[in-house]
Amino acid sequence: MKNEPVVIIGSGGHAKVVIELIRAEGKFQIAGCTGLTGEGFVLGDVPILGTDSVLRSVLAGGVRKAFVAIGDNHLRVELLGHATEIGFEPINAISPSAVISPSAALGKGIAIMAGAVINASAYIGDGAIINTNVSVDHDCFLSNGAHICPGSALAGNVRVGIESFLGTGTCVVPGVHIGNRAIIGAGSVVVRDIPDDVTAIGAPARIVSKTRM
Repeated sequence: MKNEPVVIIGSGGHAKVVIELIRAEGKFQIAGCTGLTGEGFVLGDVPILGTDSVLRSVLAGGVRKAFVAIGDNHLRVELLGHATEIGFEPINAISPSAVISPSAALGKGIAIMAGAVINASAYIGDGAIINTNVSVDHDCFLSNGAHICPGSALAGNVRVGIESFLGTGTCVVPGVHIGNRAIIGAGSVVVRDIPDDVTAIGAPARIVSKTRM
């Protein structure tokens, strides 16, 4: 149904971008957001309907679509699962200026920002964020909850693990595998595989710490 209402779960900076993406697409109308305070407005005119505790009543009121607009990768995936479990249908928020290959496969709850390019046979997992001017080349596989920050470039056959974070301007050479929950610092150049649960920075990127013990 054209212009069906959608609730945005979250009301911070990422939610602002998502609201504008959805408005630019013109497929849905924004019913409102949930937030930590449960009151106020986002972008001046989108009401905060309450905390996440109101989601069931929002669903009962006829809003069937939802988008989880939370920057934290783990929390975003968790809330996406919760929203789906209680009965919402997650939508994708895709900029009209993004270029997506017809052979690419997209999951649910994905944000794809302006200027992003996703090439042939790439896969983008549930709850992923493909930020502004990101290039994802052929046959890349981005797992659930990954966030590729603005200006990053992934060459062909790159794999990015669950809930991993690639900072602004990250470059990844062909065929590299980045593990689950890895953090890659801004401006890094990844030339070899990165294991799970580490932070790597630099050019070439080197592991500097473990993110889980």
